[in-house]
Amino acid sequence: MRVTDPAELLAAAQSGDRGAVARLISYVERGGDDAAAVSRLTWSAARRANLIGMTGAPGAGKSTLTNMLIQHVRAKGERIAVLAVDPSSPFTNGAILGDRVRMQDHATDDGVFIRSMATRGQVGGLALATPEAARVLAAAGYPTVLIETVGVGQVEVEIAGAADTTVVVVNPGWGDAVQANKAGLLEVADVFVINKADRPGVAEVRRDLEAMLDMHVAPGPWRPPIVEAVAARGEGAQDVWAAINAHRAHIVETGELVRRQAKRAEIEVREIVVRTIEAKAVAMLNSEQGAALTANVLDGSIDPHEAAAAILNEMET
Repeated sequence: MRVTDPAELLAAAQSGDRGAVARLISYVERGGDDAAAVSRLTWSAARRANLIGMTGAPGAGKSTLTNMLIQHVRAKGERIAVLAVDPSSPFTNGAILGDRVRMQDHATDDGVFIRSMATRGQVGGLALATPEAARVLAAAGYPTVLIETVGVGQVEVEIAGAADTTVVVVNPGWGDAVQANKAGLLEVADVFVINKADRPGVAEVRRDLEAMLDMHVAPGPWRPPIVEAVAARGEGAQDVWAAINAHRAHIVETGELVRRQAKRAEIEVREIVVRTIEAKAVAMLNSEQGAALTANVLDGSIDPHEAAAAILNEMET
């Protein structure tokens, strides 16, 4: 019989059942009571997980770099999971895989778990589901979770920036540095990787990044390092991983990790409260009382603010 109880699924996941891991992540994607139950069961794993965000413009080679890091971590005998996040798929109701297919080289490796996630029309839901899915993976025995986003829009940057360490991937000829600044990359970047570093223009990219950091990043104990890699050939894996580990050691030593975790917890609680209130408000709007309020707004008896106040007052009772 198919197991559906979250506690039983978690026990199965911790025993190596990959299908159970996938079902638990599906629960958090759908939201509702099952997602809440999974969150309660996996919350203690939140502090154990090493969350690494990976973002950058489409075509920067994030998936190839992720694949390279998977190989590097597995060569050390450590387990690793990947959440490949796509907030921009309006057609498929699923994540656009693109060149993530190459990560399927690890599909039969029990030490690697890869999951693609997409909005299914609810960007806010994805922003909430991503950290919950990461906790599932940590609780299932994957201490390192790579969160790779498809691009550098505001949503992608927010999701990648919710990690402990955020890696921003750029290429030679990456374009106007101002655009990167607008996208918020400087705000979330802990490590820069110049991928495809076998192409001309690496020195120019490094110069632009250094100038941007000089202008926009306040002096402090951590300045994002700039590391070069040619991920398609597996070159630079050790340097990239060393930079990630150096940042991890820094935030642990300075207490920044605890501060980041506290901030994420605050944001997650706020998001859950907002989504819960919104769901109740929508239910009321769809009720007979809501229909009557809408009709009163249309005939001019009340204005939208009065209607909203009536709904909020009703929710408080």
